[in-house]
Amino acid sequence: MLVGLAFFGILVGFSSGFFGIGGGTILVPALIYFGYDIKMAIGISVMQMIFSSMFGSYVNYKAGVLQLNSGIFLGFGALFGAALSGFIVKALPQMALLILFAAILSMSIYKFFTAPIEPKSTPNESKLLLFVVGVVIGAIAISTGTGGAIFLTPVLVGFMNWDIKKAVGTTLFFIIFGSISGFISLSANGLVDYNAGVAVGIGSLIGVYFGVKLAHRVEKKVQKRALLILYVVMFVLTVNKILSELNIL
Repeated sequence: MLVGLAFFGILVGFSSGFFGIGGGTILVPALIYFGYDIKMAIGISVMQMIFSSMFGSYVNYKAGVLQLNSGIFLGFGALFGAALSGFIVKALPQMALLILFAAILSMSIYKFFTAPIEPKSTPNESKLLLFVVGVVIGAIAISTGTGGAIFLTPVLVGFMNWDIKKAVGTTLFFIIFGSISGFISLSANGLVDYNAGVAVGIGSLIGVYFGVKLAHRVEKKVQKRALLILYVVMFVLTVNKILSELNIL
């Protein structure tokens, strides 16, 4: 089982590097499908994010697509927000977490779809605003096991006029802070399978390298379309899980 998770981690890592996500967008629904409880799936997902986000951010920094100064303020905000994740996950029932994830994902799809490929005004890089955004997204995203990029990228591109390449690179860096803080919080509440987390994390190191390299080469329009497809697929899978839990399917 652990070997299989490691190979699956390669796919998760590739997606993490290419889309600038933590990997939980793919990993959490997949682990649920394979029989893991959503709370334990979130714990495994957050643990592997530490591996992929650190290595992927290093590659992005070397390529010049990481807004380091802005990313630090987002990251410090995520540290505060993600620290609440263990309490949120423990307090909310599984159905509430699923509905929360689906609702925020639907809003992300809409905002990202309507955002222009090229920014039409100067990017907003207010340090205070970035910190507040980090707190809110860190708390919500880590609690749903996604790392935050699936929510943060639409905010940076759609609301703050960031270039999509730099938004993707910076959100992966943001995930470092949230994943570490979330991992500590989730571990303290007994919600992490360490063996599975390490297995997926090691595999993700291989995948993230190739994902980041491909992200640097593709056109912005292609990258945006790929992100939208990913968001829609994850939304459909989540809704399917909700309907199954309600015995509708």
